[in-house]
Amino acid sequence: MNNGTIDLHRDGYVATLIINRPTKLNALTPEMLEQLLAHCCTIEMDAEIRVVLLTSACEKAFCVGADIHRWTALSPLDMWRSWIRRGHQAFDALAQLPQPVIALIHGLAYGGGLELAAAADIRLCSEEARMALPETGLATVPGWSGTQRLTSLLGRSLVKEMVFIGEPLDAQRALDCGLVSRVTPAADLVTAGQDLAQKISQRAPIAVQIAKQVIDAGEGISTGRTLEALAGACSAATEDALEGSQAFRDKRQPHFTAR
Repeated sequence: MNNGTIDLHRDGYVATLIINRPTKLNALTPEMLEQLLAHCCTIEMDAEIRVVLLTSACEKAFCVGADIHRWTALSPLDMWRSWIRRGHQAFDALAQLPQPVIALIHGLAYGGGLELAAAADIRLCSEEARMALPETGLATVPGWSGTQRLTSLLGRSLVKEMVFIGEPLDAQRALDCGLVSRVTPAADLVTAGQDLAQKISQRAPIAVQIAKQVIDAGEGISTGRTLEALAGACSAATEDALEGSQAFRDKRQPHFTAR
C-alpha cells in the first residue's frame, strides 16, 4: 500500500518539508500525519533551523486533502478520536513552530491540502494553482481548521462561499484576497520560495521568531501559550532566575534583586 511520506531535508538554515505521494496527488494518510507531527518536533528543537519550506513532490498538486478511501472506512467515533484529532495536532504543530513556515502551492490545494497551507505563515503559489474547500460536495465539512484559520485569513463571507459552493479560487483571486502573498510562473515557484527563505534566514533569528509569536497572539492565535512562552523566556533571562536556581541547588533562601 502506498501510504505516502512527508520528507524532511535540511540545507543550512532552511528545512524543507516535502509532501510525497504523487500517484495520489499527495492525498494525506494517517501515516503522513504522524510523520508531519514528528518532523515538526524535530524542527522545533533544532535551533539552527531558521526557516521552513513546505512543498510538494507532485507536479499536479500541492495536496488534495485527506485520502477519501482511508477516512470513509472509519466509524464516526474513530473519525473523531483519531483522524480529525491527529490532523489538528499535526497542523497545529506546523502552525506553532517558532520558525517561519512558507508554503509553496502549485497545482491543486483542495480540502485538507488548503487547510495545511493555511497553517503556514506565508503562502506563495504558481499561476496554475487552484484552491478549494469541496467537502460539502461529499456531504461533509472542512475538518482541519478550514473554518477557523481560513476565516481569520479571508473573512467569514469568502470562506462561507468557498464551503457552500466548493468552487476553487484561481491564483489571481487568491492573491487579491490575501490568501497568498505572491504568484509566480510554475517554473519559478521553488526558486522564489528559496530566495524568500534565504532572506528571512539572514535576519536575527530570535527577533524573527518572537515577532511571529507576537503577531499570532495579536490575531488571537494561541494567545495564552504565546504569552506564557514569552513570559517564561523573559523571566529566565534575569539575574533573579539565575539566583533562584542556584539557591535551589544550594538549599538556601534566594536573595532576589529585581534584575
